Amino acid sequence: MSLPIHRWFRYSAGFAAPWVEEVLSEWYIQPGQVVLDPFAGSGTVLVVCDSLGISSVGVEAHPLVARISKAKLLWECDRFRVGAFAAEMLRRSQGQKPDISSYPSLIQRSFATEVLKTLDSLKSAWLSLQNSSPESELVWLALTSILRLASRAGTAQWQYILPNKTKRKVIHPIEAFQRQIETMKSDIRWMQAKAKRSLAQVVTGDARAFAESIPQKIDAVITSPPYANNYDYADALRFEMTFWGDVAGWGDIHEAVRRYLIVSSSQHSSRERLKVDDLLESDAVVPIRNELSNVMGRLAQVRETHGGKKHYHTMIGAYCRDISLVLRQLRLACKPGARMCWVIGDSAPYGVYCPIEKWIAQLALAAGFKCYRFDKLRDRNIKWKNRKHRVPLKEGLLWIEG
Repeated sequence: MSLPIHRWFRYSAGFAAPWVEEVLSEWYIQPGQVVLDPFAGSGTVLVVCDSLGISSVGVEAHPLVARISKAKLLWECDRFRVGAFAAEMLRRSQGQKPDISSYPSLIQRSFATEVLKTLDSLKSAWLSLQNSSPESELVWLALTSILRLASRAGTAQWQYILPNKTKRKVIHPIEAFQRQIETMKSDIRWMQAKAKRSLAQVVTGDARAFAESIPQKIDAVITSPPYANNYDYADALRFEMTFWGDVAGWGDIHEAVRRYLIVSSSQHSSRERLKVDDLLESDAVVPIRNELSNVMGRLAQVRETHGGKKHYHTMIGAYCRDISLVLRQLRLACKPGARMCWVIGDSAPYGVYCPIEKWIAQLALAAGFKCYRFDKLRDRNIKWKNRKHRVPLKEGLLWIEG
């Protein structure tokens, strides 16, 4: 992504900013109305709304991702103050005595020794300067955003870091940091020429229970929830969290992040020790209970034939329960007649098909919305090489109104 502001941090889970602008235009959303993204991620919807002078609210449960989103909205900041803060940080870093011995193995293995020493000096300098100012937070974001550029570790799909694989292109951290600061200063100038001030709010919280924290009534919703595809969203930024000391390793991720997210991975459902009967007895899944019960039963049977015995059966049940709870919150938060667009895909864990978009639509009607339609965007999982199953999947737009 090369668009100003959006490019300050690359987060793989999301959608394109120009598409968001198109949807808002088609819906004739104007200044004075309010747009919501209950799975805000790194703030694509919010930044687009700011550029158009439209008020927006984002809800994000991942604490680091929410912090990144909030930092992107600090584009009102004086760019020269950002530059001055960064320059002082660089100056102070030269006098630091780096100590990299306490970094966890993930960080030690992901950087060359001298590179990690340089990053540690930059980190120590920032910690000595940090305050509540916008420039402090923007410089934190700049340093966070260059960690992967300076790392020799490879990156798998969905931002999983691979210390055992090395990449060819590595940028020296000082060079990467200086480039990032200049990019941010340029983008601040660009954004300030388009908009007077940020009209966005980020709520760091659970999408299953957010309505009371938002005083405004919502006119439109644009979002993409986690897919039920066993991707562990909590683990995506473990690399950055480990560098900053937010977690010491993979074992800390559940308490620090995952337990606040909707269930979309078998790691989550197994850690929570979820029970089939409890999930099916939840009133949140009543509209789809029979079909969901059949799918969960099939997954429980297939599970016994696989060595890993992943908890896909409870993952799917908990996912549907949680999505239903989100939809109930949206009904409380939205004005009558509000419109929503969800970017969503279906799922087939262990090759058992789950019609996710159909279930979400039925749960939306049960929550009090009036109508829906689904437009397929593309086919997924149709290149069978190295795939775990051959069930064709799709991704598309679920339009909900009412």
